[in-house]
Amino acid sequence: MARALLLAGFLSKLGHSFLTVGILLGSLAFAASLTPSLIPRSYLVQGVLSGISAALGYGAGVLGYWLWNYLELPELQGRARKVARIVVFGACVVIAAVFLWKTLEWQNSIRVLMSLAPLDTASPLMTGAVAVVVFVVLMVLGYLFRYTFLVFSNWLARFLPTRVSYLLGGLLALVLFWSAAEGLIFRSTLRVLDSSFQELDALIEDDLARPNAPIKAGSSASLISWEDLGRQGRRFVSSGPTGSDIGAFFGQSAVDPVRVYVGMNSAETAHERAQLALQELKRTGAFERSILIIAMPTGTGWVDQAALDTVEYLHRGDVASVAMQYSYLASWLSLLVQPDYGLEAGNALFREVYAYWTSLPREGRPKLYLHGLSLGAMNSERSASLYDVIADPFQGALWSGPPFPSSTWRSVTDGRNPGSPEWLPRFRDSSVFRFTNQNNALNIEGAAWGPLRIVYLQYASDPITFFNASTLYHEPDWMKEPRGPDVSEQVRWYPLITMLQLTVDMAMATTSPMGYGHVFAPQHYIDGWMAVTDPPGITADDIARLKAFFSKRGTTPVSG
Repeated sequence: MARALLLAGFLSKLGHSFLTVGILLGSLAFAASLTPSLIPRSYLVQGVLSGISAALGYGAGVLGYWLWNYLELPELQGRARKVARIVVFGACVVIAAVFLWKTLEWQNSIRVLMSLAPLDTASPLMTGAVAVVVFVVLMVLGYLFRYTFLVFSNWLARFLPTRVSYLLGGLLALVLFWSAAEGLIFRSTLRVLDSSFQELDALIEDDLARPNAPIKAGSSASLISWEDLGRQGRRFVSSGPTGSDIGAFFGQSAVDPVRVYVGMNSAETAHERAQLALQELKRTGAFERSILIIAMPTGTGWVDQAALDTVEYLHRGDVASVAMQYSYLASWLSLLVQPDYGLEAGNALFREVYAYWTSLPREGRPKLYLHGLSLGAMNSERSASLYDVIADPFQGALWSGPPFPSSTWRSVTDGRNPGSPEWLPRFRDSSVFRFTNQNNALNIEGAAWGPLRIVYLQYASDPITFFNASTLYHEPDWMKEPRGPDVSEQVRWYPLITMLQLTVDMAMATTSPMGYGHVFAPQHYIDGWMAVTDPPGITADDIARLKAFFSKRGTTPVSG
């Protein structure tokens, strides 16, 4: 009995230690976090997101209460205070229960658009349990921060005025916690991840044999060793259609495509790796092909097989492509901590290839195109400055899933013609830039292509493209009508919470089914390559058969 009374007393004291306004804002933030965003969420992911949201809402309430007291504004007292507390607590329980019950409907509203089977349950009890655990952990950290703040402030109060000591104590506590999180935890985790990915990259998969054909990078005739290609490089040069595959599809002769890849271990610096890539292109006869593509990989070094396979079929194998690795980290992680990752590599590769390409006679050289997916798209668009190529421009680019910091993409999107949505903008006369998604939107009536053709393939449900820090305080344009075909009508904007949802969505972007989120379907590349490269001799029937062929075959999962 004594223990029960002691526990009841402790719980009562703990309950009274929580501020009513904090509980109210925390519950509202918890409820808002349960609403849908761009990517379907499991109960575990939802629970973590909701726990973080609740903790931030509670923290906002605490801050507001402190400010209210600081301004010496009146408060409820006595019985009115107790009644208000009971009413708020009851309302919070009801709000949380109703929103947890609605979670199933909200998650299924996304899944249906992505052709996923609807869920039978959203596991509301498990979601709530995970959220409580996360909330408690964050509250403990909050109290630890408060204790640190008081220690610093009390010590400084011996020498300084009280309010000055509070200000400096808060700043010192903030610096200490930020240094611990950013330096000791975050960067150490990145180093461990980078080392782990590097070890994984060095593995030689048993099912990938070293190629015998001299035209292949990594063969005995190659300037690049099979081991130094890395895991992603070996996969890239070993995959893809052969001339026989392509010829069988069209019922006519075709050639083997050329694929060159330079891994991180192939040379010390980005400049040296770029020079090695150029020499390998020369050795394989890449500049004798009709099409040459400079492809920037994702953060892990992965090149989207769907993008290259489709263009190689469209041009009957008469294609050469080159890619160069610059990282081992996933693109979304690099975007959050090092958005300039790969810029040096992209510049080095483009300059080496472009300089040699411009030295060749125009009538005898291949047409030059750029490609990149995700972080590779951003680094690809940054690698070619208009001022450097205006005298002798390359022919075009197909960039898929451009990340939100992409400067050219952002400039064109923000400068779109009035009336065109953010998820499918039209820019000026559409002679240079065009956008498309699951449905071909590249055939614009009255628009004619100029000498430089650039196409962005993007899905409205891709958070890596449509994340924006301004969603903290501003509703994004892609939420306004008309919405993209893969964005739920039940998505709503909430200050702070929407930004948190999209941050989580970015980490989950490659878990969506193919053709949604950040996973690009091969058949959607076909229209883009048709518009950009204008392959000769391809009929409407050929395009339909190719789309059916690639739709049935699928592709390798994203490894960005």
